[in-house]
Amino acid sequence: MASFKPTKIPVYPKLGEKVTQDTLYWKNYKAPVQIKEFGAVSNIDFSPVAPHNYAVTAFTRIHIYGPCSQEPVKTFTRFKDTAYCGRFRSDGQLLVAGCEDSVVRLFDVSGKVALRMFKGHTKAVHVTDFTSDRYQIFTGSDDYTCRLWDIPNAAELTTYQEHTDYIRCGVASKLNRDLFITGSYDHTLKMFDARADKSVMTMEHGQPVESLLLYPSEGLLVSAGGRYVKVWDLLKGGQPLVSLKNHHKTVTCLALSSNGQRLLSASLDRHVKVYNTTSYKVVHNFDYAAAILSLALAPDDESIVVGMTNSILSIKHRKHTEESMEIMSQQRRRPSYRVFVKGKNYVPKQDDYLVSKPVKEHLAKYDRQLKKFNVSKALDTALETWFRRRKPEITVAVIKELNRRGTLKNALAGRDEEQLSRLLHFVIGNVVDTRFAPILVTAAEMILDIYKSVIGQSALIDRQLLRLQNLLETEINLERELLEVLGMLDTMFATSIARKEVPYSDTGRYNGLAHGEASSSRPELQVT
Repeated sequence: MASFKPTKIPVYPKLGEKVTQDTLYWKNYKAPVQIKEFGAVSNIDFSPVAPHNYAVTAFTRIHIYGPCSQEPVKTFTRFKDTAYCGRFRSDGQLLVAGCEDSVVRLFDVSGKVALRMFKGHTKAVHVTDFTSDRYQIFTGSDDYTCRLWDIPNAAELTTYQEHTDYIRCGVASKLNRDLFITGSYDHTLKMFDARADKSVMTMEHGQPVESLLLYPSEGLLVSAGGRYVKVWDLLKGGQPLVSLKNHHKTVTCLALSSNGQRLLSASLDRHVKVYNTTSYKVVHNFDYAAAILSLALAPDDESIVVGMTNSILSIKHRKHTEESMEIMSQQRRRPSYRVFVKGKNYVPKQDDYLVSKPVKEHLAKYDRQLKKFNVSKALDTALETWFRRRKPEITVAVIKELNRRGTLKNALAGRDEEQLSRLLHFVIGNVVDTRFAPILVTAAEMILDIYKSVIGQSALIDRQLLRLQNLLETEINLERELLEVLGMLDTMFATSIARKEVPYSDTGRYNGLAHGEASSSRPELQVT
């Protein structure tokens, strides 16, 4: 007696995302560590020197976290109001921050009290940064001014008042101590030179500017504002190169990967998008639980730190390499492991007699019903909620097997209103799927043949049958339109391809007859 063969479930190609090198690289992070802050996280900045601690500005505090710590290693709380834009100096020894009370404070990372307090702005200071020579600070404020300060003397050096709205972002040159760029809610970007009395370059972003980023070569500038991310060529006088519109809400911050080949943008739409800096196409996407206000990448992309409006700080650490994982696994003692691998690598010789151990075959529930010839119960099992929603190919495979056996009509018959409604619901949801259409159309025809006598007795079944009818009519109309388009395309292709003349002999021309024979065999036509 032949053994029962389980139902063969076809494997369809998955329509998932394409796996690229970027996908593998940016997915190689551990599950995020989440830390609750005291308020919305407005700024994150990594220290340029090892061990690369990072400063998190949230509400009236600035916390400094270690690369792997979940508790702050240092806290600055000497702010009377909301703090903004805590940034490290290039040597990692000093930190500067603005405040809602218009005072700029300079801190020693190893101390607690502010070393300097710079007073001169009249409104909140949202932008602070060190110049490349380490001895000056530039700031931008809601009083429409940006100022340059001398650290040793705690004195104001220069004031520029060219913006007509709040200054909310800025960046200082790392190659030239006199250059810095600001972005404002007046939709403009301005480059300032400390040796000049006014701005030396102005660019129009078109939206309130939220963030700025300079490439390491400082030939390109990236600005974010509204839904747009724009790239500017500074070597060509601020000429716009690229305008990206991939977010659905305001873009709030920008970051650059360690090798400079990937640009990251974060937005209030809860997404972080990764761009290729060559083609500026999106190569990866991160999703978060709340709107994003700040973003920073650790050196060598070891960590991605994101601050959100719900006061959550999310840290993703890069996974260890496979080599380190193998070393760790070798260091673990597992004496019982030898028992399981014993004899696995043994190769039988030519004269050996192999005694195979019978493998018990486990059948699925619907296969057990089919084995007992309970065709109706097998179909009921395949129509359970989990199969219908998660694995519709299993349900279709069971229907196909029943049709192959010639028992599909028996399985469909004798159903009450609830069972028939569940069956129609599945057919309506999948009949237009090209993978399942051939067998489901056959099943739909059988359902109509079996239950045509009871149409009109159930309002629920009648509504589903009308839905099925409308769905099929719509699908037929779409296919007709597609056939018309296909005919048009065939005509266009036929006319666009040049016709080639095929050489032929005289014999072939007259169907195998010689020229004289062909002409003599033709009847003469007389016109009267």
